[in-house]
Amino acid sequence: MEFKDYFKNKKITMLGLGLLGRGVNVGKFLAENGAQLTITDLKTKEQLKSSLKKLKKFKNITYVLGEHRLKDFRNRDMIIKAAGVPLDSSFIKEAQKNKIPIEMDASLFMRLAPRGVTIVGITGTRGKTTVTNLIYEILKCAGKRVFLGGNIRGIATLPLLKKVKPGDVVVLELDSWQLQGFGDAKLSPHVSVFTNFMRDHMNYYRGDMDQYFNDKTNIFKYQKKGDTLVLGKQIALEIMTHNNPKPRFGNFGNLQSKARLWIVGRSSVPISWKVKILGIHNRENVALAMRACQALGVDEKAIKQGVENFKGVPGRLEFVRVVRGVKYYNDTTATTPDGNRVALAALSGKKRNIILIAGGNDKELIFDEMARNINRTVKALALIKGTATDKIVKLLPKKTKYPMAVVGNMKDAIRFTHVHARRGDTVLLSPGAASFGIFKNEYDRGDQFNKLVSKL
Repeated sequence: MEFKDYFKNKKITMLGLGLLGRGVNVGKFLAENGAQLTITDLKTKEQLKSSLKKLKKFKNITYVLGEHRLKDFRNRDMIIKAAGVPLDSSFIKEAQKNKIPIEMDASLFMRLAPRGVTIVGITGTRGKTTVTNLIYEILKCAGKRVFLGGNIRGIATLPLLKKVKPGDVVVLELDSWQLQGFGDAKLSPHVSVFTNFMRDHMNYYRGDMDQYFNDKTNIFKYQKKGDTLVLGKQIALEIMTHNNPKPRFGNFGNLQSKARLWIVGRSSVPISWKVKILGIHNRENVALAMRACQALGVDEKAIKQGVENFKGVPGRLEFVRVVRGVKYYNDTTATTPDGNRVALAALSGKKRNIILIAGGNDKELIFDEMARNINRTVKALALIKGTATDKIVKLLPKKTKYPMAVVGNMKDAIRFTHVHARRGDTVLLSPGAASFGIFKNEYDRGDQFNKLVSKL
């Protein structure tokens, strides 16, 4: 479908602007294409100052800030909702009552993209950002015209409509919220990758793992014959339980007759390949990216080149620098205990040499295993204040054999590590918890860490 006149003079309400840049870029695209746009956000004008500055030239945008109003969800041609809008939002219900289409950035892009554009989608609780960027790197090595979108910092997907042409590939990182949009549109990517499924976002899903999983399954639910689904072994074991009368999450049904199915593990990666990203879990991520690229017709030489070129993604076991023989790693996007677990496994040696910065706020997750791992592996521990930290402290021994402090900001955390780190040690920021409260988001948390480390 041609998009150029699609938005012209349409009355559109954008539910959520935010500070990460995606909302700004969607708003800019809609305004440039003639939409009569209302942007509504619970954040105030002052809180959204940096985002509003980028949109100030547009006269066809009306702002409703610090609140939402039901009247902005009536008499509209379309609602575009941001990720994370509550499942029971009264404003979305109002739009549905008035039979107004609900759209999301990435799924609307897929619906309007020119025929011949291939969409690759990646989801999973852990690893999706690494797999997304690795697929992108491999496709570039293969000489493909390829674009990144979805849940990538600062990137909106809808504006890619101005750039893509038949034959192009668009690689989308898709979280469970963005996949709600694919479910509403009854769309799934042409090549889908599902890395794994673990406990996360229970504050949003109110403890309902089935609802969380159901949103994730939109990555493959509407695939057609000729499409491809690549599964990590863990998620395949979770859901391919045809012979189990009470499977945990149901089963695929007739999926295998619609999409080509590949199940892969880390053994698929040749031992001789020089993989730069750390950890056993990242060899699994490499295997998933390899299979997705094979589905797109990429030869092994280009895949190997892309894998060996790939140095990782900022904020994901990112090596920052060495200071007086101490290595510093930024793993701020480890917002769950599982993320913390694989980071500790990747960096732990025979002796205790990790000074860990962890903790923060709770997404209604379980921290028992994380506390055990910390107690077994770290040389010193700084925990950032928050409800997750409260849980972790209760699970640790009352008298730890290592120095421990609860701090209120990143500056104090770095001071603590500087006191206790010695040549040969590793300082690791791997929170295992959410960032909200003290930081704007997990990226802000990681940015503060990197900035402070750069000044040591």
